Formats: sequence, C-alpha cells, structure tokens
Amino acid sequence: MRTQVGIIGAGPAGLLLSHLLHLAGIDSVVLEARSRAYVEERVRAGLLEQGSVDTLTEAGVAERLHRQGLAHHGIELRFDGAGHRIPLTDLTGKVVTIYGQQEVVKDLIAARLAAGTRWGNPPILFEVADVAVHDVTSDSPRISFTHEGQAQLLDCVFIGGCDGFHGICRGAIPEDIIRVYDRIYPFAWLGILAHSKPVSEELIYARHQDGFALATMRSETISRLYLQCAPDEDLALWPDDRIWAELHKRLGCGEELQEGKIFQKGVTAMRSYVVEPMRHGRLFLAGDAAHIVPPTGAKGMNLAIADIRVLARGLERFFAKNDAALLEQYSEICLRRIWKGQRFSWWMTSMLHRFDGADLFEHRVQVAELDYVSTSRAAMTTLAENYVGLPYEV
Repeated sequence: MRTQVGIIGAGPAGLLLSHLLHLAGIDSVVLEARSRAYVEERVRAGLLEQGSVDTLTEAGVAERLHRQGLAHHGIELRFDGAGHRIPLTDLTGKVVTIYGQQEVVKDLIAARLAAGTRWGNPPILFEVADVAVHDVTSDSPRISFTHEGQAQLLDCVFIGGCDGFHGICRGAIPEDIIRVYDRIYPFAWLGILAHSKPVSEELIYARHQDGFALATMRSETISRLYLQCAPDEDLALWPDDRIWAELHKRLGCGEELQEGKIFQKGVTAMRSYVVEPMRHGRLFLAGDAAHIVPPTGAKGMNLAIADIRVLARGLERFFAKNDAALLEQYSEICLRRIWKGQRFSWWMTSMLHRFDGADLFEHRVQVAELDYVSTSRAAMTTLAENYVGLPYEV
C-alpha cells in the first residue's frame, strides 16, 4: 500500500488530521489497533474550547455538535460552602461546549468513511496489530502492520503519530534526542456516568476538606460526576450509595443533585507529561502521544486539536508548494501552547485538590487563592481566557 500520510491512531487527533488532509487534496490512511465500536464508545473528555468548535465547524463535521452540544457561558467555583460564578462569556466573548470526545470521533469516522481516499485505499483500517514505523529520518518512511492476519507495509511521505500515550510512535524517537517532563499527582478521580438530570446548567468545581468534586454532564439527562480519590482506589469499596453521599457532601448539594442509575464507573489517573521534540525526521507526534494533562483544566482533546491544526497546515504547504518551513516549526509552535495548557491545568489542580500531608498554612493559601480568583475581575479574566482557549498561532 502507498499513501502520502500514514496516520497511526483513530482518536480525535488522527481522524481530524486525516479529514483536514482530505479537504486539502492530500491522501492518507489511518491505522487503529482497536475496533470501530471500541473507539466510538470509549468515554474521554467532554469539553470543547471555542477554537476547537470553530475548527470542527470549518472542517464541516460539526452539524451534530451544534445540534446536540451544550454551550456554557460560565463555570462555578465552590469552596467554604459557597458558590462563585466565573462569567466566561462576559469576560472573553467566548463559550465552551459540552460534547463528548466519543461523539467527535463518531462524526469524524463517518466523514472519513463517506469521503474515502483519493488513491483507492481504505480510509481507516481497524483492528490492526504489530504496528511499527521504519526509516522515519529518510524521505520514504514506512509503517508495517498486520491486518486480518496478513502482514502489510504502508509506504508514505510522512507519518502522523497520533496513537496516544501507550502507542508505539513516541518510542521511535531515540532516547538521546527526546526529553521527557513528567509529574504524577498523588490522587486520582473516581468518575461516574449516571442517568440523572445535571445538578447545574454549568460545571461546578468544588474544593472540600475531604477532597475535590466536579459536576458536569454529557447531555440534559446524563450527568458526569467526579470525586477525588486515591490513585489505587478499589471501585469495589464504592457502592452507589457511598458515591452519592460523598457527592452530596463535597458539592454541598441537596435535592438539586438527583440520584439516578449509575451506568459507568472508573478511576482516572492524574498526570502532567510532555515530550520534546514532537518531531523526528518525518514522524510527527500529536495529542496524547506527546502530552498528557490532568483533566482539571479540560485541555486534553483541545490541545490535540490545536496540534493537528498546525500539522495539517504544514503538510498542506509542503505538498502544495514544497515549503517545509511550517513543518520545521511544528514542535516549537505546538509546545508553546502545550506548556501554557500544562501551567493552567497544574494551577487548577493545585488550587482545588486536597493534598495529603498539607498543613493548615497550605490549606489557607488554597482558600485565599480561590477567594482572590472569584472576586478579582483581573484574576477571573485570567482563568476565563485560559479556560475558553487561548488564541491560535496558526
């Protein structure tokens, strides 16, 4: 098989890259280790920045997003038993939109399968195995893989490494070249999906002496709720009644928190992770393959979309004009935004969570920070600008 861009990973990053390249007349093939059903159903992030919505709209894959997504104009910070609203739209003129990552994936898969490829290849191959990249520093990189029991080779001009944190692409960058920045937090999130009306029309971030809690949603009838917990938390110790009781306590809610049937539980680790550079030869890392953020700042999928904007435009310039200048700057441009996203996510995480071993001084500093953020227009604007998404360079 031969294509112009071989893409590993059918998450939001890989699928959006393939779709944007198709719109630019560039051929690509996406290789995915999991089944279509798996990638369309796995629950991940659910909040899109204004820029992410604009990007998907411009790409022509946002019809369902605009019909079903929930636009939010503010968020609430709760601490010391009181709520404080941050008016995002009043401060920035922008909104954020609740629309699950799996829904973005469904929309992109449908678009890619409907459009096909220009060179007659399947646009996406699901359930591939034994994926490896070869000759990435040459002008003719290749991807070897197995599909339906047959060993295959995909010749390409560039490779998009969009295969997530546990993928193989990052490992193709030599250890003497790559730099890793890693922080693992001493807590995690116990998350649930429940058939219940959301407790509020906007997200609630709550700091409580027993730990952080977050109330968000996936629709007007499905709530997404989180509790700070231990990284090795045993879900067997969290029956539904205990989860609801803890949510009532930490969120400070009464009857407005409706207890519905919980149909999914899971523990999400908290990590800040960045690799530099994000390019080696003709292999480009994007999304979780290059960076992980704690979910407090809602930046994971949005940073991936920002990466792809830069990469797609760089590839378009290369194939249209033989101009590699933007590709040469890819890592530098993306990392500027990534580190700002990391800073914001770290700040939100540090301000809202209970740290074991923290003394009373640190507790009072956290409360003072929240009080300042919720009463100073300048501080609220800083939070709002980062939350709705900073301007794109490209």
